[in-house]
Amino acid sequence: MTRRDPGVRALRREHRTRRHLLGSDTTRIYVAQGLRAAAYGFGAVLLSTSLSDRGFSRWQVGLILGSILAGTALMSIFVGRFADRFGRRRTYAALYLLLALTGVSFALVSSPWILALTGLTGSLSTEVIESGPFTSLEQAMIASEAGTRTRTRNFGRYNAVAAACGSLGALGAGLAQLLQARPSVHGASPMLFLLFVPIALGGSGVALSLSDAAEPRAVLGPLGRLHQSKSVVQRLASLFALDSFAGGLTISVFVGYWLHTRFLASTAAIGTLFFLLGVFQTFSFLAATSLARRFGLLRTMVFSHLPSNLLVVAVAFAPNLKFAIAILVARASLSQMDVPTRQAYVMTLVSPDERTPAAAYTNSARYVTRPFGPPVASALSQVSLGLPFVVAGSIKVVYDLTLWGWFRRVPLPEELEAT
Repeated sequence: MTRRDPGVRALRREHRTRRHLLGSDTTRIYVAQGLRAAAYGFGAVLLSTSLSDRGFSRWQVGLILGSILAGTALMSIFVGRFADRFGRRRTYAALYLLLALTGVSFALVSSPWILALTGLTGSLSTEVIESGPFTSLEQAMIASEAGTRTRTRNFGRYNAVAAACGSLGALGAGLAQLLQARPSVHGASPMLFLLFVPIALGGSGVALSLSDAAEPRAVLGPLGRLHQSKSVVQRLASLFALDSFAGGLTISVFVGYWLHTRFLASTAAIGTLFFLLGVFQTFSFLAATSLARRFGLLRTMVFSHLPSNLLVVAVAFAPNLKFAIAILVARASLSQMDVPTRQAYVMTLVSPDERTPAAAYTNSARYVTRPFGPPVASALSQVSLGLPFVVAGSIKVVYDLTLWGWFRRVPLPEELEAT
């Protein structure tokens, strides 16, 4: 067939149309991600102080946070198995509706057991960047953009939107306390969780507005299919699981809880700090794209992550609030550079027909181990409140060195094509 063949022209038109719609869908995914990140940033600050101010013990706090993380793992597995069959857009919208119900529950319910059950829905996240089942769906939809450079750029923007909006949400939570009639070191009213409802409904509307291009061209089997990249993805998943467990020891809610308990930091102070951290993370996501283009995805992942993990250890030894904030801000400028590069690395390493199962497989591995972090952190904090930072940073250093040792000689498919 030649370029003038009607069939070829039709295929080219279909491809251009799909790419045009996909570009529009990518922008809408940014909007939905921004709404959700604002809610998560707002909620992380509220959780940091409200769980303590409600009188929950440390093990009850660990139970609630662990259930939230367990919910993201369970729902991520469900999404990876059934979302393409049920429909990505409908699954996406349904998750936002669950988020609305979660906001109502955390606003009106005071029982730690019911809150733990609510956390198992998987719609609430303790982090604004990678948020369980939402992320698995969004990765699969965004990754259809061709080319490593475009893919990395899109993931960089995607995570930058999350960091920026999450920081604004955190700042909003801090301002909410300042606007109260009698501001104090106590947390803002749990009723503020009701703000999740309009935000979630807006996200659900955006999800339903996505075009047909957001759906897969063919339905995968119940578990998806990994073939030629199966062993590589399994090795990556095992490392990501280790890194995620370490991250679960010092999730943002625990950081806020630690600041509140160790230095009596107020909701306003924690909210302002989380805003600053989000600003630095936003720039780090955008910088990661340029660094990856110059040094490669794997080098950017490892050598930006390694020094940030040494700073995690240093947090535990901060003598005062100002010093702790300085270390956390320095870490924020480096710690998230590996996120868009990791997402792009996985999507580039596998063949196009393996992207959905690869995203689900690697994300599920992260979410399965992450719930064990908060309970372990609670146990470690009984020995020393700062011990979770030391253990987390040490494990993450092992992850970085192992990742570099295993994959530094593994070429990406697009690199092979260029040789």
